[in-house]
Amino acid sequence: MRWENLTDSGHARTADAALFGADAVTTTVDTPEFQGITFHEVRARSILNRVPGASRMPFEWTVNPYRGCTHACVYCFARKTHGYLDLDTGLGFDTQIVVKVNAPELLRRQLASPGWRGEHVAMGTNVDCYQRAEGRYRLMPGIVTALTERANPFSILTKGTLILRDLDLLTRAARVTDVGVSVSVGFTDTELWRTVEPGTPAPERRLEVVRALGARGLGCGVLMAPVLPYLSDGPAQLRATVRAIAAAGATSVTPLVLHLRPGAREWFMAWLGRHRPHLVRRYERLYADGAYAPTWYQRRVTRQVHELAREYGMGPTTPAGPRRPHRPSPTEPAAPAGPEDQAPPEPVQLSLL
Repeated sequence: MRWENLTDSGHARTADAALFGADAVTTTVDTPEFQGITFHEVRARSILNRVPGASRMPFEWTVNPYRGCTHACVYCFARKTHGYLDLDTGLGFDTQIVVKVNAPELLRRQLASPGWRGEHVAMGTNVDCYQRAEGRYRLMPGIVTALTERANPFSILTKGTLILRDLDLLTRAARVTDVGVSVSVGFTDTELWRTVEPGTPAPERRLEVVRALGARGLGCGVLMAPVLPYLSDGPAQLRATVRAIAAAGATSVTPLVLHLRPGAREWFMAWLGRHRPHLVRRYERLYADGAYAPTWYQRRVTRQVHELAREYGMGPTTPAGPRRPHRPSPTEPAAPAGPEDQAPPEPVQLSLL
C-alpha cells in the first residue's frame, strides 16, 4: 500500500506528502453503521482539479471530495484511480473510501485566489459526491455554499438521492449563478440494477430526484449511462427507460455507452463471467480494440435514444452541463443576505429500495 504509515488502528498518521501535502494527516475509521466500509480521512492540499487537455469531458475543472465509492457499480471507470494509491481497484474501491475532510474550507480559499477566474466546476464526474459517505461527512453543503458565495457556476452529476438534503442550498445557488444538475439512470431493469449497481438507489428513486428538482425550478437532465451492450440496449429496454425518464420530467436525456478502461474492465468482465457467461465472448469481440465500443455501435444507440427522446418531448444535452439558473418571480421571497443564514435541512436517508 502506498500509504506505508496508514494503519487500521484509528490513530492519526502522516499521509504521503506527494498525495495530500506535507502537513496532511490521515485517520482510518471503521464505523458500525457502515459495516465493511473503511474511511480514510485526509487533509488534501488542493481540491480544484484541472481536467487533462486530452480528456473527452466537456469541462475543465472538477471537485472530488471522495475517492472510492460505495455505489459499487461494477463498470465504474474511476476504479483505476484507486490504484494510484496502491489500493485495490475491485472490492477495495467499493469499501476503502478516501474522504477529503477539509474540502469545503480548501475550496473557499482556492475560489478566493486572485488567479481563479470563476470557471465552471463539475462535481460527481469521477466518483459520486452524494454517495452514502456524504451522509456521514456532510461535505457538499459547505462546497455548494462556497461556490454560491462566489456566484461560481457549477454542475453536479449523481446517482444519489442524498442530493435532496441540499435542495434549498441548490435553489439558492441557482438564483445567483448557472447550476446544472444531472441524474444518472442507465436503465430501469430492477434485476439488472441489483447486480450491476448494488450500492445505488433504485432507478425509480433516482427518477424521483428528477421530479423533486423540477418541482423546485431546477431543470434536471438525465445521463442515460451506461447503456450496457446486450444487457440494456434492446429496443424495448431503451424505450422503457426513455419513457420513464420523460415521465419524471427530465429536461433532456443523453445516452452514453459503456466504456471499459483498465481497472474497470477486469472487474466488469469478472462480474460478466459469473452472471452472464454467455456474453463474455461477445464483449471481448465488441471491445477488442480498446476501452470504447465501436463507433457504429455508439451511433446506433445514440440515434435510437434521440429518436425516442423526440417522441417523448425531450432533447439531448451535454452531460452534467449547466443550465440557466432559476429566477424568482416578483412574488417569491428574496434570498437571504448570506448563504449560511439558515440552518441546513435534516439529512435524507439514502434509499436503496
